[in-house]
Amino acid sequence: MSKHLSMDIRVPIELDNPSIMRFEEKCIKCGMCRDICRDYIGVHGTYSLKDTNDTAVCINCGQCANVCPASSITEKYEYQQIAEAVKNKDKIVIFSTSPSVRVALGEEFGMEKGSLVEGKMVSLLRALGGNYILDTNFAADLTIVEEASELIQRITTGSKPLPQFTSCCPAWVKYAEIYHPEILPNLSTAKSPIGMQGPTIKTYFAKKMNIDPEKIVNVAVTPCTAKKFEIRRDEMKDAGKKLGIEDMRDMDYVITTRELALWAKEAGVDFKALEESSFDKVMGESTGAGIIFGNTGGVMEAALRTAYEYVTHEKAPADLFELKEVRGMGGIKEAGIKVGDLTVNVAVIYGTENADKVIEKVKNGEKSYHFIEVMTCPGGCIGGGGQPKDLDAERDEINQKRIDSLYKKDTLTPIRSSHENSEIIALYKEFYGHPLSELAEEMLHTQYYDRSKELGKGEDSMKKFRCTVCGYIHEGETAPEKCPVCKQGADKFVLVEEEKASGSKYAGTKTEKNLMEAFSGESQARNKYKYFSQVAQREGFEQIAAIFMETSEQESQHAKMWYEEFHGLGNTAENLKTAAEGENGEWTDMYARMAKEAREEGFEELAVKFENVARVEKEHEERYLKLLANVEKNLVFKNEGETKWMCRQCGHVHYGAEAPESCPTCGFAKAYFERKAENY
Repeated sequence: MSKHLSMDIRVPIELDNPSIMRFEEKCIKCGMCRDICRDYIGVHGTYSLKDTNDTAVCINCGQCANVCPASSITEKYEYQQIAEAVKNKDKIVIFSTSPSVRVALGEEFGMEKGSLVEGKMVSLLRALGGNYILDTNFAADLTIVEEASELIQRITTGSKPLPQFTSCCPAWVKYAEIYHPEILPNLSTAKSPIGMQGPTIKTYFAKKMNIDPEKIVNVAVTPCTAKKFEIRRDEMKDAGKKLGIEDMRDMDYVITTRELALWAKEAGVDFKALEESSFDKVMGESTGAGIIFGNTGGVMEAALRTAYEYVTHEKAPADLFELKEVRGMGGIKEAGIKVGDLTVNVAVIYGTENADKVIEKVKNGEKSYHFIEVMTCPGGCIGGGGQPKDLDAERDEINQKRIDSLYKKDTLTPIRSSHENSEIIALYKEFYGHPLSELAEEMLHTQYYDRSKELGKGEDSMKKFRCTVCGYIHEGETAPEKCPVCKQGADKFVLVEEEKASGSKYAGTKTEKNLMEAFSGESQARNKYKYFSQVAQREGFEQIAAIFMETSEQESQHAKMWYEEFHGLGNTAENLKTAAEGENGEWTDMYARMAKEAREEGFEELAVKFENVARVEKEHEERYLKLLANVEKNLVFKNEGETKWMCRQCGHVHYGAEAPESCPTCGFAKAYFERKAENY
């Protein structure tokens, strides 16, 4: 039986998805997440859970969260971890802000849609404890310089195939890796602005500011949930490789626009009352070209401004500073741009379903382009999966206001071409040398991988290994040398046998959904009647109390019957893992959200109770994981050194490294022994 509801009902989401999560109790099963993922993103419906070993395929774009009317799907929160880093005096927290955040953040505080709140945003990040506030627009300029240089190299030397696709949208990159691995050589190897910002901070910036790179906590503030996936890609550790610091990520955390607003509200910051302030000087300067990165067509327009001047050695013409053909909310836009003697044919796309259409036309020779920009989200990054949402307003209208705000900022910026940014010029002079240099290739460029197997794992799929200490899952032919989470060695990993895809006769049917609802209803009734019994007993109605308890036990049997029917009961190790996952979801997601909402609505006492119960659930998870480790390592009834064991049946005490096969007093088996620890 699948662990997911039928794909006819909603999109499946894995618990270990780094970008998004679902609060089950809030899901109203409306199907809006299913529809946008199928019709606009082009993922839902392209695979079956049976083929993927019951594993969801996801490009991490977060558009399902943007349309969810019940906020059952949200980004996976990281701001609490950053708040803890801020409290650590040994850490230097550096925030880098994407262009689209500054034209959407104000909406979370009741301001006009599309309001440019750059100065207040910087002040907010300082108020939350940031040591340095940098502008990712700086890295957008850096990305344009590298990407434009690569485009010119492709066109003039034929060293790589055309058309060149942009690579700054991580959801699009992952989509290409899964659905179109044949075009991976066409993707620009230039990292996204965040991908370039991270390693540049931990090398160039750290040296310039005399900061120990290992003390830096890099935080990207973005409109995008897919960035949470991107920063965790194995190849995003180039600063650590250069510095000889093992396992150091270039960018440590990503928070979305919505997360930043949530953090600000929880911290009690009055956003509207904040004074405006400026970015820090180093890596804080940007051009108009970097600013429009957040808009669909913005990357294309910015790249062409620089490419034109690189090729012709002349100032780009006025129409490249307002390239109307690639602006606006059209899903597919085209233009032909005269650059010297060459007409550069370009396309601008948003929506990966639209990208499919263009790719097909290119492959069959119907269309020929030199350069194609692809953004997954509507309108580009300004419509990202982590942006404020207003389901009562027209989405395109909101996005257009954000787009207009960024274009207005571009026109008011003194320098509007990326290669003219004085800080970028200094960066190349002092550190990278020149575009596409050996060091630039090492730090600012990346590679891609064929992920098409995610659509249907065969016999050659990778093995899974679970860390018995913290539960981390590693995929590969062998266990890793060291767990990236708890740092334990390879000896702490055990091979996880793949669960077979559900072969249940109910899979994907309404009956499957009905069985799940029946289980939920019977479980709630069982607990409810138990509470009613306690009340009746307290009030002196012993018979009624007994009837309530009798009915409660019957409801428990009904619940068990339905659970076994649609899910099945695993062995003890499997059940401990399931239990630990459930407890983790409760303390990391469910109770954290409940406490926040209770506090927002003025129920402080209840919020504290939610937080206290969350701590208990955390202890439950840790206990289950320890028990799971003991079961998997056959240590439930064994220990290193002499241990006090007690028979749970009669109280007999035994000392030794292992519990006896049976109790010498009452005769009960080893199974009834437990490790005994006194607490008095």
